[in-house]
Amino acid sequence: MDPSIYNLRLRDVLTICVLGLLFLGIAMVQSAAMRVTGTPDFAWTETGRRHVIFAIVALAAYFTVGHIDYRRLVGTGWWRRPVLWMLGTAVFACLIVLIPHVGTAVNGARRWLPLGFTQVQPSELGKWGVVLFLAWWMTNPASQLDRFFRGFVPTLMPVGIICLLVVVEDFGTAALIGVAALLILLAGRARWWHLLIAVPPAVAAGVWFVMSEPYRWRRFTAFWDPFAAPQREGYHMIQSLLSFATGGLVGKGLGNGVQKLGYLPEDTTDFIFAVVCEELGLFGALLTVALYLGILYVVFQAIRQKIDSFGRLLAFGIGAMIGLQAMINIAVATVSVPTKGMSLPLVSAGGSGLVITCCALGLLHSICRIGEEPRTLPADDARDAAPAAQPL
Repeated sequence: MDPSIYNLRLRDVLTICVLGLLFLGIAMVQSAAMRVTGTPDFAWTETGRRHVIFAIVALAAYFTVGHIDYRRLVGTGWWRRPVLWMLGTAVFACLIVLIPHVGTAVNGARRWLPLGFTQVQPSELGKWGVVLFLAWWMTNPASQLDRFFRGFVPTLMPVGIICLLVVVEDFGTAALIGVAALLILLAGRARWWHLLIAVPPAVAAGVWFVMSEPYRWRRFTAFWDPFAAPQREGYHMIQSLLSFATGGLVGKGLGNGVQKLGYLPEDTTDFIFAVVCEELGLFGALLTVALYLGILYVVFQAIRQKIDSFGRLLAFGIGAMIGLQAMINIAVATVSVPTKGMSLPLVSAGGSGLVITCCALGLLHSICRIGEEPRTLPADDARDAAPAAQPL
């Protein structure tokens, strides 16, 4: 008898976590977007309807990508590698969004490219372009990672270019990409002394970008005492803390939150976790964290499967990017770190970012599916025996 009838496969666990976060997002975005109308009848808000449509598209993308062999991303030949084309597209999009009258500015930041009925955030493409590139390059014997100028420096160049293009308008995402890249380099067993040379200049550049923009520095200093500027830089933090304080153990009930009624800014995006805690209480907060931990569990188990080195490092990169982003968003909402606009993956209201994230999780689904199938690795995977192809 098939044991999978009683035991969930890794891809099933991943799908449950993805579905759980998507349904939680639909419920909380609709709730956060609701306002006092004077009528007891339930009605979908424009934000809620839009999010449902993108959630359906994202779910379809997840299953579609999940049935593609992730190894096809590597391809053969420099000009026939989808990984390089994806990286080039990400760099191009991050570049043209900075051009006036091309990129769309929202709240003073030019971070979006208009695309028909929606907008694309190039930094989302940049995030996953870096993950795909590093997973491929660090498991390629031609990378020569044991050499600083011939191997390590070329590895950092695409990462540095994307971070520099993104940091102009979005410091938080650039920092996320940098930290995730560092974790992938560590998992890929880059030499320690190479990292010790590269990390200090990157940290110094980050400090300079924070101090060069007055609003970034004010946000950082307000973190130490939000009540010193309760109507300015400290406002977001204070309102978020009120959401947690009033939510209690079981919350006020779905749709019964008060902070979303004009008090808590960005309640459907950056601070959606605060709405979860106010309406669903500690139970909702723990459920959300548990679903993300479920994805990280799948990543850990996928790495242990008998798959090629590219698949293992790609799985690690996907888990690192989603785990870090969720951790930062929750830390901001709980006022554990300075305020930074960053969505909660799969939960916050979104369009292209939601779809792109589900595509990345679809690759993880593909890794789990292929890893669970009894097979013999093709001859092309003999490169795993090379020293540069032994990450994790």
